[in-house]
Amino acid sequence: MSLRARLTLLNTTLIGGVLLLFGVLVYLLVSALLFDQVDRTLNQTVRDILANSKVGSVGELNVVTFPSLELSASVYVQYWDRNHHLQMASPGIQDLTQALDPSGLTSTSPVYRDISIRNIHLRVLTVPLMVGERAVGILQAATNLGLVDTVRNNLLSILVGLTMISMILAAGVSWLSIRQALLPLATVTGTAEQITRADDLSRRIPYPDSSKDEIGTLIRAFNRTLERLENLFTSQQRFLADVSHELRTPLTVIKGNADLIRKFGPDDESLDTIKDEADRLTRMVGDLLLLAQAESGKLPIRMMPVSLDELLTDVFQQMRVLAGEKVHLKLTDIDQVVVMGDRDRLKQVLINLTSNAIHYTPMGGEVFLSLSKTGDVARMIVRDTGPGIPPNDLPHIFDRFYRGEKSRTRSKTSGFGLGLSIAYFIVEAHHGKIEVDSHEGQGTSFAVFLPLLEEKA
Repeated sequence: MSLRARLTLLNTTLIGGVLLLFGVLVYLLVSALLFDQVDRTLNQTVRDILANSKVGSVGELNVVTFPSLELSASVYVQYWDRNHHLQMASPGIQDLTQALDPSGLTSTSPVYRDISIRNIHLRVLTVPLMVGERAVGILQAATNLGLVDTVRNNLLSILVGLTMISMILAAGVSWLSIRQALLPLATVTGTAEQITRADDLSRRIPYPDSSKDEIGTLIRAFNRTLERLENLFTSQQRFLADVSHELRTPLTVIKGNADLIRKFGPDDESLDTIKDEADRLTRMVGDLLLLAQAESGKLPIRMMPVSLDELLTDVFQQMRVLAGEKVHLKLTDIDQVVVMGDRDRLKQVLINLTSNAIHYTPMGGEVFLSLSKTGDVARMIVRDTGPGIPPNDLPHIFDRFYRGEKSRTRSKTSGFGLGLSIAYFIVEAHHGKIEVDSHEGQGTSFAVFLPLLEEKA
């Protein structure tokens, strides 16, 4: 069963249930009012009869004077003595020899009953007549319930008919209104099918931005999902293209040198080249594995207190060898700072940033390292006097395999454009952040912020 049919059925059932409950209440209320009016009429008739009755000298009710019943022609009265002998009857039932309510002749208190006599539905009031504590007879008053039954049956038919008509109208209106309300879902389905068939994640489902209903919320969420899928798909395509491009160069070099060895025999230069390219491939595979772990949230981090001043000093000593005579590496401000983190991972961040700064700083340039406290965070800065990063490249420097065309060239010692991505994820895993400030011709500055280790009181 379709959603539209289920909602229509549910809506119609609810409306039918409400109408049925309302009809039952109306039917019961009208019936109660009608019977109350009948009982009042019978009770008043009995009162009038008793008001016109006399008690004989021996204490028995031997004279009963019926009131005028012209205005109550449908009320019938019988008087039975204490021996259950019929003494008097109102006009219209004088040929009736049985009691209006036979079981009421033995009643000791007034009682109302519905009785059928000769297929006539009667409402009978039986009242025992007492003189002192002695019973002297039974008075029964009855009225025909034909009119009441007719009114109740007509009311029941009207209520059932109105309920059925209302449910049919409700079903029709619900079917049309739900169809209109669910029309955007058909658009969603059609668009999703077209996207699936055409593999076009750039398409979006049109819907008024002002709509605040549930369907509008669903469509906006679906569009956000499509946007995210498109970004992931594009990123995956770019990643595969970058990996293919990065693999092509070393594999081509290895293949070329292998052909030379096969043709001319082995030589040290060809073997060294093959080894260098194999090492580059090993580093790239390791970096990709590390990035995959970081992006999936499974980057192994061993948290322990780390003295950043000692770490920075170690990195400084190690990078001086890489800088050599080309770049002047300087350690400026340094403070005693302790953070909670993985020493090896944080060292990897500093080495990546410093090696990049050295690599892209021209001959005779300078690279500065510093460490300080800023509030409740530690700040490490790696600044160079290189050519800087163009503004168009700044938003993408932490992307995998991204390298600016002007400032980055490929060589044996150059990386794959993964170092900054790795540094970014490592800093994020330490609940810190990394920022970059660069101006063309004025150098680049990377700042790493890490929360300080809280000192126990």
